[in-house]
Amino acid sequence: MCPVCKQPMFAFELDGVEIDHCPQCEGTWLDAGELEQLSTLAGIDDGPVTVALERVVDGPRSKRRCPRCTKRLREIELGGNQRITLDRCRRGHGLWFDRGELMLLVREHINDTDDEGAVARYFGRLFDHSLRESTSQDAGSKA
Repeated sequence: MCPVCKQPMFAFELDGVEIDHCPQCEGTWLDAGELEQLSTLAGIDDGPVTVALERVVDGPRSKRRCPRCTKRLREIELGGNQRITLDRCRRGHGLWFDRGELMLLVREHINDTDDEGAVARYFGRLFDHSLRESTSQDAGSKA
């Protein structure tokens, strides 16, 4: 269930990585290790996104609950040009990204030497795919 709107999420696969997405609020849950896999597949060297996440200490308890263990998530704030507040499971089950936060995180923490356009296109595929899945799921439920 979605940590935000409590609606069922659907899972889809992108290049062998299973991603949970909520069609209602457009949030995305990534299990532990999936962000790193996606970053590698997108061509982000040395995991700058992962390094940024590892430097952050858990913040206050979130109102949201982990979809895996149902314990309260912890808010974490990432610096950069724009502040990003994510929700992370303290037991290490994964991360919750509200709509647009994943792309913002990637844009904030990729190296200047990386091809930003290629990275954006790769992660754009993730959201393009999730929108197609959402639309086909809605069509199937109406049938």
